[in-house]
Amino acid sequence: MATTLKKSKSVWFCSHCGNEYAKWMGRCPACGEWNTMVEREVATGKRPSAVSVPGSGRKPMPLKEVSTSVEDRISLGSAEVDRLLGGGIVQGSLVLMGGEPGIGKSTLSLQLPLRRPELKTLYVTGEESVKQVKMRADRLGGDASNCYIYSETDMTSIVAEAQEVAPDLMIVDSVQTMYCPSVESTAGSVSQIKEVAATLLRFAKESGIPVILIGHITKEGSIAGPKILEHIVDVVLQFEGENRGAYRVLRSIKNRFGSTSELAVFEMTGSGLREVANPSEMLIPMHEDGLSGTAISAMLDGNRPFLFEVQALVSSAVYGTAQRSATGFDVRRLNMLLAVLERRAGFKLAQKDVFLNMAGGLRITDPACDLAVICAVLSSNFDYPIPSDVCFAGEVGLSGEIRPVSQAERRAVEAARLGFKRIFVSSYTHFDRKPEGIEVVKVADIPALVRALFK
Repeated sequence: MATTLKKSKSVWFCSHCGNEYAKWMGRCPACGEWNTMVEREVATGKRPSAVSVPGSGRKPMPLKEVSTSVEDRISLGSAEVDRLLGGGIVQGSLVLMGGEPGIGKSTLSLQLPLRRPELKTLYVTGEESVKQVKMRADRLGGDASNCYIYSETDMTSIVAEAQEVAPDLMIVDSVQTMYCPSVESTAGSVSQIKEVAATLLRFAKESGIPVILIGHITKEGSIAGPKILEHIVDVVLQFEGENRGAYRVLRSIKNRFGSTSELAVFEMTGSGLREVANPSEMLIPMHEDGLSGTAISAMLDGNRPFLFEVQALVSSAVYGTAQRSATGFDVRRLNMLLAVLERRAGFKLAQKDVFLNMAGGLRITDPACDLAVICAVLSSNFDYPIPSDVCFAGEVGLSGEIRPVSQAERRAVEAARLGFKRIFVSSYTHFDRKPEGIEVVKVADIPALVRALFK
């Protein structure tokens, strides 16, 4: 009787991004990192692909006959997470949650079943032992009577156990530690991540069990692994914020069952992540009045308006070459706004250092923040404090004009609710109904803004 020999070969893969190569290279062509190649022995042979899912036997049907009933959703016991998902997690959906190490991904994913004990949850961990998860669960508190912990990285065993347990919710921590035995590469490689995600997607769709998948991110801030990972999943949530800070922002990047660009704010405490129902109270000034270089921006992220503080510091360049630094704001847009101030309004800032910071560790992409950035820079440059009851909402164009922003009325109403007396907007902004309790100051360009604010 002939004996079948298992063949193997050596491959090199990048320990930073997971791409595989046939030979060693000093620099990874994919991520550009140096000296990250690691050699591994892998088994060879033909393997089945988890991506090829057999047909369900259904026939094509006219679009008009497709049912448009609302998807069945499951509440996760967290009002902010449910709102971010569009009203709860959809049965049979695959949700990817990414973020930097130590930012709170595992903490939040474990808090969900502990605070919703009526949900039968299977928590699969590939990074920690069962005892480590138990210690964290004791610290977080809650009811763990219906939460099952399974420490495993083999996807074949995980799917088999999940089918036997039949949970209401399944959490996998993390995709980079899982592997499929049929794939000829190590855990965390591109091919393994694709196969693991496809296996979990097939399991979720066939069983109707929602799966929350935790993933790491790269140094650039994007989710580690191939881009197909984000295409496969139904929802992509990403944690933002500084690990050393107290506040975290969970942002919805992709959602097939709800709106995107939503965010939820959490505070990291000794007993886990606490929901911040009103982010404006957290992000408004926490210092005495009379300080220059600060301005309040009325931002709208998704459907939620909130106000936060923009901090700027302008000083003479010490080393001859002016520095430009921005935390939580695109430094290229900061350079553009400074160029507009110098060219269109005549403020000489080329030989001055400019440092910008978004309070609360937020990363701002809303162009309505432009007006607050300019006002904070000018306030620091003049050493003239802006009144604490004034806020701003406007986009700045290259010609120095102040452009209107979307839903300005909602921003003004939120500002009035928090006690602000004036809001500066574009002169082209139209209000269907004048906001009560706040004065709307309309300005057309930067010179008009300076005359109205610094008088």
